[in-house]
Amino acid sequence: MLLDLSEEHKEHLSFLPQVDSAVVAEFGRIAVEFLRRGSNPKIYEGAARKLNVSSDTVQHGVEGLTYLLTESSKLMISELDFQDSVFVLGFSEELNKLLLQLYLDNRKEIRTILSELAPDLPSYHSLEWRLDVQLASRSLRQQIKPAVTIKLHLNHSGGHNTSILQTDPATLLHLVQQLEQALEEMKTNHCRRVVRNIK
Repeated sequence: MLLDLSEEHKEHLSFLPQVDSAVVAEFGRIAVEFLRRGSNPKIYEGAARKLNVSSDTVQHGVEGLTYLLTESSKLMISELDFQDSVFVLGFSEELNKLLLQLYLDNRKEIRTILSELAPDLPSYHSLEWRLDVQLASRSLRQQIKPAVTIKLHLNHSGGHNTSILQTDPATLLHLVQQLEQALEEMKTNHCRRVVRNIK
């Protein structure tokens, strides 16, 4: 699987061939630090002074490298696919090998960092439901008042969570229609792309 880099990312990475390989290696270290601790403008300003360029150029270079490493790690692409993805950028053979080495050295750590950043959301375990219908009461002899009771079991952080919900059939039908609409939307190309990038 090859990475699909946008023109903006290619432009950000175009700064890398202009600097020494030691600087690119340092940018790789800064990119991993960026994932761990977030952006640090002081690092960009210090590097920009040493390289005689603007801090925005350095920041864009690091962010482009961060994107390249995180997307490659997220998709766990092979060495050959990584080389082919970087080859499109038109870098020298030495720079391509350096980027490959950065990827191989840091992909496990990047995957660990990304897994820690992912939200811990509850997942579906089981569902029980019951339909109650009140046919009459003391004051009204002929009334039909249906109610659906749902007991939802969820897994969360290794434990089980139970929620009891009650609604009328019209609201439940509306909820089902909205969920079906969301499932249909998940089949679109845009949603597939977003989900693939989240994993």
